[in-house]
Amino acid sequence: MGQSTPIGTKTILVVEDEALLRFDVIDFFEDRGWRVYEAENAEQAIALLDRHGEIRVVLTDVQMPGAMDGLKLAHYVRDRFPPTLLFVVSGQAPPSATALPARATFLPKPFDLNRVLRQIERSPVG
Repeated sequence: MGQSTPIGTKTILVVEDEALLRFDVIDFFEDRGWRVYEAENAEQAIALLDRHGEIRVVLTDVQMPGAMDGLKLAHYVRDRFPPTLLFVVSGQAPPSATALPARATFLPKPFDLNRVLRQIERSPVG
């Protein structure tokens, strides 16, 4: 359970149901040498997290199909994989600070991927 790969591994999980946006994010990180996993919903994301302990960063949209939205997924990730760096994105109104899990960053859509990468690189997990 949890992560077993050393901190610093350049691996990200992108959870986004909008295919074009997901592909843009994937291309951005792959072009910079990252290993990228992708999911269209929380259920797929959880399965990937359970199989790939090397995932260090999760970027998730708030609104997506399925039983669990991105906020619930972010809380699940924080509880189950505490060191993971979390980015929660949405084109809607930002969630309240109390709705976000601890140490999660909210990004309004559209967001600057270069800024996200700089923030990851400054963090202990990046």
